[in-house]
Amino acid sequence: MTDEVQRRLTGQGFGDLRFNDGVVIQHVLAAPLSITALADRMGVTQQAASKAVADLERRGLLKRAPDPEDARTKLLHLTEHAHDAVAATRTLRADLQDELETEFGAGRVEDARALLAAVIGRFGGGDAIRARRVRPPR
Repeated sequence: MTDEVQRRLTGQGFGDLRFNDGVVIQHVLAAPLSITALADRMGVTQQAASKAVADLERRGLLKRAPDPEDARTKLLHLTEHAHDAVAATRTLRADLQDELETEFGAGRVEDARALLAAVIGRFGGGDAIRARRVRPPR
């Protein structure tokens, strides 16, 4: 489904987005963060977070602004382009959900979702999902 969302996003003019972008965007979406806080939430080094942030800044998805409580700290904010991409992604995921429910029935789709959630939980992935630290597929 992720590949299908990516394909549809490209068709809507968001071809510059990558799967890994969502890993960072989901954390900044909740509230502006420092790079240190982002690294902690993602469970990566500050250097890895800085590299990801620099790439997202270069592509116009993130911007930095001074923290109003501590001028020495810069907070990461989503750009309008990133907010538009989040809205498009949410719409596309809802569309896919509707398509699957139409094709397979809402009950079967819900049963599949519940089974997948149980499998993820069985292998310890529930905490990573709740903390938004899901690693991209290999």
